[in-house]
Amino acid sequence: MPKRTDIHKVMIIGSGPIIIGQACEFDYSGTQACKALRSLGYEIVLVNSNPATIMTDPEMADVTYIEPLNPENLTRIIDKERPDALLPNLGGQSALNLSSELAKLGVLERFGVKVIGVNIEAIQRGEDRTAFKETMDKLGIEMPESRAVTSVEDAEAVAAELGYPVVIRPAYTMGGTGGGMVYNVEELQTIAARGLAASYINQILVEESVLGWEELELEVVRDTNNNLVTVCFIENVDPMGVHTGDSFCTAPMLTISRQLQQKLQDYSYAIVEAIEVIGGTNIQFAHNRETGRVVVIEINPRTSRSSALASKATGFPIAFISALLAGGITLEEMPYWRDGTLEKYTPSGDYVVVKFARWGFEKFPGVDDKLGTQMRAVGEVMSIGKNYKEALQKAIRSLEINRYGLGFAKNFNEKPLKELLDDIATPTSERQFLMYEALRKGAGVDQLHELTRIKPWFIQQMKELVELEEKILAAPGQVPPDDLLIAAKKDGFADRYLARILGIEEIAIRDKRKTLGIEEAWDAVPVSGVADAAYYYSTYNAENKVSVSSRKKIMVLGGGPNRIGQGIEFDYCCVHAAFAIREAGYESIMVNCNPETVSTDYDTSEKLYFEPLTVEDVLSIYEKEQPEGVIVQFGGQTPLNIASELEAAGVRILGTSPETIDLAEDRDRFHQIVAKLGIPQPESGMARSFDEALKIARNIGYPLMVRPSYVLGGRAMEIVMDESMLQRYLAAAVEVSEKRPVLIDKFLESAIEAEADAIADGTDAFVPAVMEHIELAGIHSGDSACVIPPVSIPPKHVETIIDYTRKIAMEFGVKGLMNIQYAIADDMVYILEANPRASRTVPIVSKVCGFAMARIATKIMLGATLADMNLQRPVITHYGVKEAVFPFNMFPEVDPLLGPEMRSTGEVLGLGDSFGMSFFKAQEATQSPLPVEGSVLITVADSDKSSVLEPARLFSDLGFQIYATRGTRDFLEKRGLAAETLRKLGHGRPDIVDAIKNRQVQLIINTPVGKASQEDDSYIRKTAIRFKVPYITTTAAATAAAKGIAARRAGEPEAKSLQRYHREIK
Repeated sequence: MPKRTDIHKVMIIGSGPIIIGQACEFDYSGTQACKALRSLGYEIVLVNSNPATIMTDPEMADVTYIEPLNPENLTRIIDKERPDALLPNLGGQSALNLSSELAKLGVLERFGVKVIGVNIEAIQRGEDRTAFKETMDKLGIEMPESRAVTSVEDAEAVAAELGYPVVIRPAYTMGGTGGGMVYNVEELQTIAARGLAASYINQILVEESVLGWEELELEVVRDTNNNLVTVCFIENVDPMGVHTGDSFCTAPMLTISRQLQQKLQDYSYAIVEAIEVIGGTNIQFAHNRETGRVVVIEINPRTSRSSALASKATGFPIAFISALLAGGITLEEMPYWRDGTLEKYTPSGDYVVVKFARWGFEKFPGVDDKLGTQMRAVGEVMSIGKNYKEALQKAIRSLEINRYGLGFAKNFNEKPLKELLDDIATPTSERQFLMYEALRKGAGVDQLHELTRIKPWFIQQMKELVELEEKILAAPGQVPPDDLLIAAKKDGFADRYLARILGIEEIAIRDKRKTLGIEEAWDAVPVSGVADAAYYYSTYNAENKVSVSSRKKIMVLGGGPNRIGQGIEFDYCCVHAAFAIREAGYESIMVNCNPETVSTDYDTSEKLYFEPLTVEDVLSIYEKEQPEGVIVQFGGQTPLNIASELEAAGVRILGTSPETIDLAEDRDRFHQIVAKLGIPQPESGMARSFDEALKIARNIGYPLMVRPSYVLGGRAMEIVMDESMLQRYLAAAVEVSEKRPVLIDKFLESAIEAEADAIADGTDAFVPAVMEHIELAGIHSGDSACVIPPVSIPPKHVETIIDYTRKIAMEFGVKGLMNIQYAIADDMVYILEANPRASRTVPIVSKVCGFAMARIATKIMLGATLADMNLQRPVITHYGVKEAVFPFNMFPEVDPLLGPEMRSTGEVLGLGDSFGMSFFKAQEATQSPLPVEGSVLITVADSDKSSVLEPARLFSDLGFQIYATRGTRDFLEKRGLAAETLRKLGHGRPDIVDAIKNRQVQLIINTPVGKASQEDDSYIRKTAIRFKVPYITTTAAATAAAKGIAARRAGEPEAKSLQRYHREIK
């Protein structure tokens, strides 16, 4: 069947910001969809609110809208662009839900928009829990016993009938949002209420628990001719009870019989036919090994986290093919390198893939490290080996947690066996490492199986690793005997891990290995439709099958797993580097281990090595490929951590040298260079001991900003108000030593923060824009909202910032990208820090200013100069406001406070012709829109009372009813602003919590009283999150919010494409 001719213009809805449960896999799928549909000749209209995506680059679609994702905005864009079709199933759960809402509102019918890929009835059959159950009943496919309910009371009645524990599953959500396992009626009341609030149709499923059963997944693709293929069989190693996003898993299935796999495939085909999805679908099953009972848990009638994993694991580009199928092409019309056409596809490849999740519990003190049915992971890695043991060990060293193997994590090896077994009984992010030490101490395979319900085969594999490690440890302080070293490398042991446990230098292991001829071999992952796709992995269990071309090559090191502090922005830079390398005529080589990303798409670069980003793994690729050089400055902290070691081993680093990158981190040397240039900086010092830290602090004076050196995302950063706080920080948060110095800076209170991204060529620097932070100094730049161009920084200071940035870039000899952060206080510009590498703001500056910064920087690293490019600073007539997105709804026990340690998972961009409108749109895009009328609660710390006066006046002028706690009310009334009192918790009823629950307030402005206070006001912010009331924790953001509301009330926001914004730049 040829492509559809009844459609010409297709709208694709993206997934919005990165949140837990919905990450950069949807940038990967959306980018694939754009490529696929444009290859068929369709015009593409793309809508997404996330600027850090490749899909929102202006060249990916014909028309790109960076707008808040809600029915009102989408209706406006549909009215303007008049697409013939809407593709809803490649933008995650967000796009699916929005498409359903547009259909319900009659928008699609009104404008004659056809839904392709998955029709609205199919979405309902797949996502509505009642409709899905009815479909399964008709097919005779069993589900866990369950009832869909719309009230807490009904949930209690169903749970009593089924018997505890039960699982709560909200409809139309992802990542297990709002759901969970409940063991008693009290837990049920809490989680049922949360689940009903999370579901946009106010429906939850109360389900019989299948805790401890096997969890198995299939990725299936169907076309309009009802051809069906199974792309991937995925076996979750963790049992039911741990969300699939947190569970570690394998592809192919390693312990599941052919007979059961066939049964699951038959069920999957029947389900996908009945739901009528065109394209990819993920189906999840539970299997009871004792009874043989199989039940279907749920389906995702869309591309998902699992389909990104399945695509990378098999080389079958599910999103690309799903988009072609939505355009009317069938599997019979697509080439398949092995059997002619794609309807004959079966998974092939003699390798094992392991996916392992990456968590961010360390960013949220007070959160229990427990895994359940609500997803907690912020990212993941994938590894490939010839056997399970090799793949598992490669996955561990890919995680970027400074572990190169399973043993000796934290103090686990010092714990007695009983304590280890107690800890293992509950699923946590550390469970695999605890099990390893328990096996070392004599725990049995069956014993661990009973505790964890992880299958004995997987535990036996781990036991064999422990046994080999113990043989190696029998002779510490020396390189293992040849036979043990060979066995260790075949089982995936890293050189660094072996060196660490034996107490020897890593180079000794490496040299011995090379002497014996033990080197990695390389094999290819077959890519559907491409006979010779260059997608490789390493193994010590095969002969080398990969040849090297004679072309000049450049290697790019990716960012590894997503985590808080390092996200999709760095992958964005790596992808642009690959594009620029190809344009310059070199062969591009990408090294990364994150299955969610565009950088690990087989056609982003000419060669993809799916490998851990360690010195050992990168050196092996470098020695094999012999590139002209390696780019390390785009992948965030991951490649920077190994850059110096790589250079010492003979690797040519392109662009800014590792020495310069280190120089910017060495506070003493950096301070001297900046002083020589005559650039002001806050007083600072570097402490290498407890006593030295106290002495520096006394000399500088409080308040202070303290932090360890060499961190990204503000790890363990804190504002310290006095000596007792400093002593607590040094005792609890960091280990201060000669090797791990602590940086101490004077904290400039009430300073305006700003930052600038620059492109430098070693002799000159170009600064396209200066960003002004909306929050004042003290909030991590990754968490602070910011605006381009600045709105309150005087032009003379903007010019000073540009001048200082150029001076520093030239003094340091930066080649490529650089980010510098500044503070403006008392009419002076101070430099805070410089990072001679890509920053997380590169995509935002690129989108707002119309410069592909990472591409330009790559060309400079390849030899071009700024003079060659004739870049002019743009005159921007619009405003771009970046706002951060936080995972606090997934961690209800955490106080959602902002500070110097980064906690956001993603970001959105608001574009408009005024600052106010852009700020309003940015808040709207975070799914926490500002109210345009109603009442505002103001309760601020004494130190913030004078600065809250301006926003309070603005809200009063807008006609908002103002509520305040007693102290704030007294302050406002003395200055002529009327406010009604709301009681604090514990001071009588009704109180603040009652007012929030009763929807009496529409917005909360609450600055925290601070850690030193005896009074805990975190309950205000936690309640606001629970009841979805927008809250603001800084007075600067409150002022911006009032301006945003005023702008929105003055008129409807115009839907303007990114391409049009760029055309209007002068």
